[in-house]
Amino acid sequence: MNRVCSIFSQLLHLFPRGEFEQAVRDHRAERHARGFTCWGQFIAMLFCHLGRAQSLREICGALAASEGKLRHLGLPDAPKRSTLAYANEHRPAELFATVFYQLFAKCQQAAAPRRKFRFRNVLLTVDSTLIQLCCSLFDWAVYQRAKGAAKLHLVLDHQGHLPRYAVLTEGKASDLTIARAMHFEPGTILVFDRGYQAYRWFDDLTRQGVFFVSRLRWYAVWEVLEERPVPASAPDILSDQVIALGSRNWHRRMKTRVRLVRVRADDGSTLLLVTNHLRLAANTISAVYRERWQIEVFFRALKQTLRVKTFVGTSANAVMIQIWTALIAMLVLKYLQLRSRFGWSLANLVALLRQQLFVYRDLWTWLDAPFEPPQITPAQPQQLCLLLDS
Repeated sequence: MNRVCSIFSQLLHLFPRGEFEQAVRDHRAERHARGFTCWGQFIAMLFCHLGRAQSLREICGALAASEGKLRHLGLPDAPKRSTLAYANEHRPAELFATVFYQLFAKCQQAAAPRRKFRFRNVLLTVDSTLIQLCCSLFDWAVYQRAKGAAKLHLVLDHQGHLPRYAVLTEGKASDLTIARAMHFEPGTILVFDRGYQAYRWFDDLTRQGVFFVSRLRWYAVWEVLEERPVPASAPDILSDQVIALGSRNWHRRMKTRVRLVRVRADDGSTLLLVTNHLRLAANTISAVYRERWQIEVFFRALKQTLRVKTFVGTSANAVMIQIWTALIAMLVLKYLQLRSRFGWSLANLVALLRQQLFVYRDLWTWLDAPFEPPQITPAQPQQLCLLLDS
């Protein structure tokens, strides 16, 4: 006798229904709904990623084939293909952005005990990735003459490697413009690549109390103000200097002092790292910048394991909903990794979870011991015996 619902239903317990319905009311997402709720749309799009569905027809067909198990999900009936397509085109994508940030708060609490760097600063990485689109189908996302693209701007929290903040734009949007509109708490260490180099933004971050670590462009100009000793225990550190970054012309020179750390990379090349943190050790600055590669790993995992390369709708709103639900699905997978005692890789977790979505088994027991058979619960007697005093 099964005493638990399906694994998919247990995953949906991560999204309290009351919070979800409040977000629906805040965004007025069901103003013109005719029976098909936003909760049903969310279930269908989450199944698109976790079940690796290729199209709207496959999403609706797979849910219809599991008709008897949909009641546990809060979905009375499987949606029609035209109904789901209309909802993705017209309902606001901001609803799923709100659900994403609600889930991130829970994942952040689960990742709190797993700190990698031994200092109090929050470590964040900013970067973006292009999502290629067909220009003839997605005419709103013209990127080049014969190409279309959307761009995902992401802030990755290295405490658990969780996506903390995301912005979806067209492919032509400037990375630096989006980054300058973001707000970071004082004391945060921000890591980014050379595409975000702007001296005025560096000064703004310094005034806000935000530390940054980045690479310098090859044509950068600076003036050496101080030479710092290089630790003998770090042979990869070539030099450590305090510099004035920029030319002497006032509008191209930073107003605050920064450090320039030369680091020998694994391939033998030299990296020029610039930071406004004057107290951290040079080898720590090098380790912080090496952590920037984790956002590239995240982008690759997002595109390879979830439905981000192929889309079930062609409108801008449908694409944004699919990307937001992909980020939600990634947070779910990261949360399962953090909670599990088994050494899951992301690819294995996605592959096995896809086969177990509608299996009636305890989720957390399966996560800790996925290859062990479930425990058989003793059958309850059909009728209780009554002992009556004579």
